[in-house]
Amino acid sequence: MIIHLDKLYKDDRTSQLLGLGLPFGKGELPENSFGCLCIKDKNEILPSQFKVTSRWEDGSVRFVYARFLADIPGNSKKDFELCSENNTNNTKNAEGISVDSSGEGISVDNGVLSFKVKNGSKELFDEFICNGHRWEKEQFVGPLVKAGDMETDLTFDEFKVIEEGPVFVLVEGKGSISKELKFTVRISVTYGKAYIELAFRLFNCADGDIRPDSWIFAVKARPDADIDLESPEVSEGKVDSTGCGDANKTTADDLVFVTTGTKELGAYDFADERALDMQVRTCVGRSNYKTEFKISSKAETVSNSITAEQLTAEANEHFGEVMYGTFFGDVTLRDENAGVCATVYQAFQNFPKAVKADKDGVCVYLIPDQDKNAHKTKAEPVVFASGMAREQKVLLHFHGADEPLYEIDSRSLIYQMPDTPYVDPEEFAKAKVFPNVFLPYEQQVDDVEISLIDKADTHARCYGMLNFGDGPDPGYTAQGRGGGNLVWTNNEYDYPHAMFMMYARSGVRRFYDYARIAAMHWMDVDICHYSSDPLQMGGQWEHTRKHTGGSEEGAGNKGVMVCSHEWVEGLLDYYHFTGDERGYDTAIGIGENVLRLLETPMYQVPGESSARETGWALRTLTALYVETHDKKWIARCEWILQQFRSWKDRYGGWLSPYTDNTTIRVGFMISVALGSLMRYYRVFPDDGLKAMMLEAVDDLIENASTPQGLFYYKELPSLSRNGNNTLLLEACGIGYELTGDTSYLDAGVRTFKKAISNPQGSIGGKKIVEDSVIVGNGAPKNFAQSFYPITYFYTLAVNAKKLLI
Repeated sequence: MIIHLDKLYKDDRTSQLLGLGLPFGKGELPENSFGCLCIKDKNEILPSQFKVTSRWEDGSVRFVYARFLADIPGNSKKDFELCSENNTNNTKNAEGISVDSSGEGISVDNGVLSFKVKNGSKELFDEFICNGHRWEKEQFVGPLVKAGDMETDLTFDEFKVIEEGPVFVLVEGKGSISKELKFTVRISVTYGKAYIELAFRLFNCADGDIRPDSWIFAVKARPDADIDLESPEVSEGKVDSTGCGDANKTTADDLVFVTTGTKELGAYDFADERALDMQVRTCVGRSNYKTEFKISSKAETVSNSITAEQLTAEANEHFGEVMYGTFFGDVTLRDENAGVCATVYQAFQNFPKAVKADKDGVCVYLIPDQDKNAHKTKAEPVVFASGMAREQKVLLHFHGADEPLYEIDSRSLIYQMPDTPYVDPEEFAKAKVFPNVFLPYEQQVDDVEISLIDKADTHARCYGMLNFGDGPDPGYTAQGRGGGNLVWTNNEYDYPHAMFMMYARSGVRRFYDYARIAAMHWMDVDICHYSSDPLQMGGQWEHTRKHTGGSEEGAGNKGVMVCSHEWVEGLLDYYHFTGDERGYDTAIGIGENVLRLLETPMYQVPGESSARETGWALRTLTALYVETHDKKWIARCEWILQQFRSWKDRYGGWLSPYTDNTTIRVGFMISVALGSLMRYYRVFPDDGLKAMMLEAVDDLIENASTPQGLFYYKELPSLSRNGNNTLLLEACGIGYELTGDTSYLDAGVRTFKKAISNPQGSIGGKKIVEDSVIVGNGAPKNFAQSFYPITYFYTLAVNAKKLLI
């Protein structure tokens, strides 16, 4: 299997950590062959580690997540090869990160830096050494959260090793800040590197909302430093259209130099003869195109902030999920020959943010003081609803005094947009780990492919700590479902799953980032992490205001959980593509919630809930069975199938109650049910189920079509307008897949043509709404709902040699 890496940065990168998910067909990689995997750069075996993230029912490997260290040439693409050899031992692989989990803590040594974490500690690190320089435990401050009169007492209760290997180690600590605020910190370590990633995840375990005044992490320059944790004043300086300030200027007192780009940095490098009198250097940087640096050779305080107003005032042409810019603070000491740079991951996208560097160290404000700066912004404050979580990441780059500012900036930028390897779409098609959405390049129809790409790119970007990775639904909002607030889609229709499939069939990197960022938001904000109600715990909130409905009285739609709005496939994809086991754990939690919901009275009478309710439950439970092979997930499936049979017998079809005296066909809901039943059928073929599905498809085609060949919206005179819901295409495709009768494809051709010809528009100025800055238009659910039906129908039709365009 060939692993590709596209051209990205102009400089060579040495021993860069790369990672990707690799698919395998059933029986292709037996369990006892897993240990023979290796990755080669030409004939050289690279340092690497592998973990199985999924298996087929026969025990063979389905997905592997691979990590490896590779040299990457500047301004050039690169290929590597995945091989299976009987003996993969080599001298490079023999070296690696050492981990000692004995005792009350964990010690890690990657050859350049070493640290120890200790259970029950009040500090993050019990000891930390990098390149011979010792950083005392008192130098690491936080994470600290202030929230009104809440009493806080930071404790790191327990640490454990999540992943261990020669090139990468992940350690997780769990702790509490107060009775209501819990947290985790994840420490990611790469072999031979002088940097670590810290991922702080905050959980609201109170019964009501919590509005943090601030959320801070800091590193002191010296153990006895009296670091000032107060948030900096929000900058009121203007930015130009590029997002950068004026180039090459010095403040009035000549203590802080401001420059855009790297040309003038040399004079502030300790190795430069012009900097011989410099003892302590402070620096902050932010970028949009080129980085704007604020540098002081006299250890003056320098700071940067990100607010809603700043985002609306600057132009940025990047796809925000992939890149916006970088945001860091650095302090360097000549006498200690040591420095530390703290880079906030996707700070602009997760505003508000601030960084500050002074003679005493570096402060990172994951949430700057919300009271102090409230009068300077129109954006609402960040408020964690009950049960909500959110993770924010920081890269700590430890370096010597001779490290050029250019290299510090480059490492910071690479952290924001790392090199991302991939494999050809043919590998996914061959492995059959996804439904059939793949076509060889020579069979693809350009206009359809262009339309799919446009649909994938066209959605609003919603910046804000609790919103990035999600989007509001304009229709739901206009209907008043949010009681005057935006209605967030909460990954309705499983946007990450659709986008991961789009990435698998195209190899286009940005689709991977779209899916990854959405899944990260989903795991944090749209999942209930704390509740005394078992019908909420671990479940996914239906689309609503404030993502969870909030707790404000009289605020319209309260958050609810129903089977029709709980998905798991995208979370499982996220686990396979990133190696982050929290995607798997979150999917299991959703499945448990669905099982509990199915026991409630709402689902006991066939026909009393719409076709999509138990249909989506069936899809979720089937996906979890395919992933785990645990029969508990399908124990309720036969019961669901019997409900569909009883439902059909009761109404003569899958009709839904609407007004008090009507039952109607709702084509897209019936199609949801058909899609779920078909997924179950592919795992457990059954002639009776096949017949029931075909009857439903025939009923739709006969009774839910307009004379022009489109499907209507709903079966009432007041609702039978032309429909544009692509889920009906999946129903047509199912009819063809089950019978081979191309008339089922003919029934969907007009809907298909309309779907791919609809104009895509995401033009719209930036605007501040609630706690978000929204750019463009279009809910992410539009792609989530349409991708699979369109692509499934398209693939079948091309293979059936039906004219589509």
